[in-house]
Amino acid sequence: MRCTRVLAALACLAITAAAQTATQTPGELKASRALAAAVKQGPLSAHVFLAKMPKGSDLHVHLSGAVYAETFIKDAVEDHICIDPKAKAFAKNPTGTCADGLVPAENVLKDQTLYDNLVNAFSMRSFVPYAGYSGHDQFFATFGRFGGLDRKQVGEWLDEVASRAASQNEQYLEIMHTPDFSASAALGYKLGWSDDLEDLRQKLLDGAVRDNVKRDIAEIDSIEARRNEIEHCGTPSATPACGMTVRFIFQVLRAFPPQQVYAQTLLGFELASADPRVVGINFVQPEDSYMSMSEYDRQMKFLRFLKTKYPKVHLSLHAGELAPGIVPPDGLKFHIREAVEVARAERIGHGVDVMYETDPHALLKEMAAKHVMVEINLTSNDGILGITGNHHPLANYRAAKVPVSLSTDDEGVSRSDLTTEYTRAAMEQSLTYMDLKNMARTGIEHGFLPGDTLWSGPDAWGKPIAACAAQPLGADKPTAKCAEFLKSSEKATQQWELERRFRTFEAGVQ
Repeated sequence: MRCTRVLAALACLAITAAAQTATQTPGELKASRALAAAVKQGPLSAHVFLAKMPKGSDLHVHLSGAVYAETFIKDAVEDHICIDPKAKAFAKNPTGTCADGLVPAENVLKDQTLYDNLVNAFSMRSFVPYAGYSGHDQFFATFGRFGGLDRKQVGEWLDEVASRAASQNEQYLEIMHTPDFSASAALGYKLGWSDDLEDLRQKLLDGAVRDNVKRDIAEIDSIEARRNEIEHCGTPSATPACGMTVRFIFQVLRAFPPQQVYAQTLLGFELASADPRVVGINFVQPEDSYMSMSEYDRQMKFLRFLKTKYPKVHLSLHAGELAPGIVPPDGLKFHIREAVEVARAERIGHGVDVMYETDPHALLKEMAAKHVMVEINLTSNDGILGITGNHHPLANYRAAKVPVSLSTDDEGVSRSDLTTEYTRAAMEQSLTYMDLKNMARTGIEHGFLPGDTLWSGPDAWGKPIAACAAQPLGADKPTAKCAEFLKSSEKATQQWELERRFRTFEAGVQ
């Protein structure tokens, strides 16, 4: 049925859940009952069940924010950098000797108090908001504290994230990462801002961007080579993480002057056009900062311009990662709408303030009609914005039939993982097994992998196209016609694999 504003969101979803039960397979019914029983026992039992459940993808994960603090500390020791004990942060060590007030990183391994202080400073562990310093402040401050490590470590970080994902029955990651953009940004500042976007684009391309693309491709080559080395991919001792499909989202730093942001954005579009491992663009940094707020309209407009030049490059945007009190009321009214209507984003990250937007019901209807998916990050929305339970708009999105999928955001900073997000969704948002299963399907459907979808229509879960309809979903040996189709589509191949995993998982549920 179609939920409307006449029905309360949660009541409407309850009716939808009842309708789901009538169409479940025997395996789905068994898994649904098992999760419901686990939820009644509490979050620990729910976590055990959900840790093994196939989760498909994580489409909203920042690489640096996904790494746990303990890894950064280990890398600091290897890089022989210094620690500022007062600031609880890394410090550069260009001379090989730590300046007054700093200590060598290896000292941390002999000082448990300093070690604990760094873990807390690099994450939300043990953090309690106090007067003048919120969870928002702590969360975003962490990134400046663990910066300065050698970029040679990025391949190791990628392995950590992929390995953790594989251990939770995930199969596809779109990881946000910021490759080097220094040459492009420097030329942007030299040229200065111009409202003639085409002229500025051409000057940037001729002067620095194309060479910057080559360096970034080499950087990604190096990152992937190191990850494959750590995981022993292609050898008999390959780790399960080798089976994780990883693609990159080029993240642009939005809280800077327009000449830098435009230059970096252009670099991202060029890189995504040249390297299929980079599947899209996203804007990052706090949405409530002065530059982010004051430049938002301009940024959405030049994103729309660049989309006309690079129509095949995908766009997911952080929009609406805001809550009442963080910005004035007017600041809550337009971010998601402009991301959807002006920039024409295909996915929205967070989208927390949607019900404070101008005419939210019309916006939700538009997002549903355009199939704009929302990347839901429950733990970080709690830690950064203090938004939980029925203050979170997840139920509103689902009632309006807006596609949604769970993601981690910055699992290292949040000290969480994707299973935690699924557990919170079940315990705090009352999501059923079928809700979670279809959200996992939604993630693969709205991932930026190329190729046609497996499904016969939007959200037509369980109803594949004709070529793949003559056998069980996820069959180990699909028919020749289906195998030929799957070979032509990376997206459909991942969807078929997800169905295979669900079939295996549901068969093993007791």
